[in-house]
Amino acid sequence: MHAFSSENLGKLERDLRYFFSNRDLLAEALTHRSYHHENPGIAPSYNERLEFMGDSVLGLVVVEYLFKYRKQFTESEMSEIKAHIVKGSLLSEVAAGISLGRYLRLGKGEDETGGRTKISLLANAMEAVFGAVYLDAGYDTARNTILGLFEERILEAIRSGQYHSYKTELQEESQQRFGVLPEYRIISQEGEDHIKTFTMEVLIAGKSLGRGTGKNKKEAQTAAAKEALEKLKR
Repeated sequence: MHAFSSENLGKLERDLRYFFSNRDLLAEALTHRSYHHENPGIAPSYNERLEFMGDSVLGLVVVEYLFKYRKQFTESEMSEIKAHIVKGSLLSEVAAGISLGRYLRLGKGEDETGGRTKISLLANAMEAVFGAVYLDAGYDTARNTILGLFEERILEAIRSGQYHSYKTELQEESQQRFGVLPEYRIISQEGEDHIKTFTMEVLIAGKSLGRGTGKNKKEAQTAAAKEALEKLKR
């Protein structure tokens, strides 16, 4: 059941640590297109334009933070950390942390099929909220709001090094050494749709250098790239 009411939005604003001058922007950020189509009189607009805006603002805030960090990151490192921070799964975790799903305005079908907990839907709404804050109060306030929710996660990514992209490193290594890009090939996929296991192979100049397994193609490619890098470095 949604909690879209003036009183409940006040709770959301407290969790965001930002109170809107124009609550209509917040309402738009929380409105999915399915709700707009069913209730055009109540919701004349929905959140996709704000999501587009918020995605850009979030990216800039993360890159600016990394640029000013005490360690000088390379362009490639900044790109990898940013990609890690703005990915849908992490955005949806942040959204879940402030119970954002409770406040969303969803169409009946979207609501009944678990829309309030969908990763993509939560991630998009979180970006839309950042876009709304930016339009309501400007960049500095949007940056403070975003860092209030994300700074610990950025620092954790830096400390753990978990942002590292083996695929990017292998691509750079392959171009430098051989003048070609790695190619990924699927070897097998096993199991039911919801518990599939993929095995991928990575080839450089036609030669197989690594294999990897994962619960999706991207994970399997990452494992294959890691194995290939270890072979090249040996």
